[in-house]
Amino acid sequence: MHSGSCLCGAVRFTVQGALPPPDACHCRNCRKHSGHYLAGTDVPRAALTVHGEDQLRWYASSEKVRRGFCATCGCSLFFDPLDTVKHDWIGVSMGAFDTPTETRLKVHIFVADKGDYYDIADGLPQNQH
Repeated sequence: MHSGSCLCGAVRFTVQGALPPPDACHCRNCRKHSGHYLAGTDVPRAALTVHGEDQLRWYASSEKVRRGFCATCGCSLFFDPLDTVKHDWIGVSMGAFDTPTETRLKVHIFVADKGDYYDIADGLPQNQH
């Protein structure tokens, strides 16, 4: 089991089982939501338990996705596809996990949208979209 929380601790969560390797998303929305690029892992919805849901707020960043964050501290926590039939998973921000996570970054995505102030030089695969 892996646990995590927002910065202030108002929203806490656990994930049952191993964490899938995360990706680093450099798209415009993830950069704005996180303040940089967003590293997240996609876990089965049934594996995630959230405590403090009354402090969790959702923002519909597109017609297909909503993003969850703490109402108190603003911490970016979840990336939730709205089509739950097609997507039986929810993305969890890696920075919100307590360590160790026992996983490693696997790929960079949407690198065509990355910020101009940094380079990606870790040797991992880079997908333009």
